[in-house]
Amino acid sequence: MAATGSKGGLKPPFNSDSDVHITYEDQQKINRFARLNAKLEDYKDEIKSRENDLQSIEEASEEIELFDDDEQIPYLVGEVFIYQNVENTQSSLAEAKKNLENEIKELKDKASGVKDMMAELKICLYGKFGNHIHLETDDEE
Repeated sequence: MAATGSKGGLKPPFNSDSDVHITYEDQQKINRFARLNAKLEDYKDEIKSRENDLQSIEEASEEIELFDDDEQIPYLVGEVFIYQNVENTQSSLAEAKKNLENEIKELKDKASGVKDMMAELKICLYGKFGNHIHLETDDEE
């Protein structure tokens, strides 16, 4: 006897193993996709952190513009503060900003590469398993 759906139509009974056979290679691809997804999330977190740092530097640069030229400003280097004049502090902040922008670009490039590898795996896995597998990440839905 066939099972009936909520709309009164006939549906075959659900059998999770009916057409899906996972080989060792398939499992390796699924595992690789999961590792890449975790790496992508790490990159996203790192990018967000660097962007917050960049915003802080930009805000500090704006504040320093209001200072007198002869004012000594404490600037954190490693674990110590050094005192610099406004011009040197602005120069240090500009260099830090440039370095952060480069780091953000590198992280975004790496994240893009990971996304490309994930897309290739998705094509392969969805091609074989169709709707029997779910590989979408939260930001894609």
